[in-house]
Amino acid sequence: MPRTTFPAMDHDTFWALVDEARSRAGAGADDRGADDDPLPDALTGLLVERLGADGILAFAAAADDVTDAAYGWTVWGAAYLVEGGCSDDGFMDFRDGLILAGRGTFERVVADPDSLADHPTVAAMAGGGPAWFGFESLDGLVGDAWSRATGEDDEAYYAARDASSHEGSSSEPWGESWDFDDDGENARRLPRLTALFQA
Repeated sequence: MPRTTFPAMDHDTFWALVDEARSRAGAGADDRGADDDPLPDALTGLLVERLGADGILAFAAAADDVTDAAYGWTVWGAAYLVEGGCSDDGFMDFRDGLILAGRGTFERVVADPDSLADHPTVAAMAGGGPAWFGFESLDGLVGDAWSRATGEDDEAYYAARDASSHEGSSSEPWGESWDFDDDGENARRLPRLTALFQA
């Protein structure tokens, strides 16, 4: 399939859509573990309502860029503490959940991953509740919106994604890595999350 291009979506537009979906979802917008989680349907519906097929692909490309901004070792270390372990796939789910937490939370956590200790869903997880911060998967949600907008299936969506001009993600997390099983190092780098989850 020949490569195609579509107008890029700026990050302000991307975040405006995410935050409007959160507003529509209301009080249940922050717990991905809830059986009746309202945010995925709210965002899917908003994408279909506001964007055509190319616009949804542009949203997907913007999501890749935004997710890349959180692809750092300290964010991964925070995810490891919050999730009780975090594989490559788990970190992808965690970053998708971080996007769905909204622009303010996302930017705060990328700047200071230890600030996750303030998030109510993370605090509920530390207390052993059924809450979950991550999400599996944002790209699947966007694909659902694209399929609704076009009447085509998942295979067609991923073919359209592959045919877009979007560049690949970063191959290596930014920042300095460490052994996430080293409690002392965790406490030095992420003191509040370490106290919350390793008490």
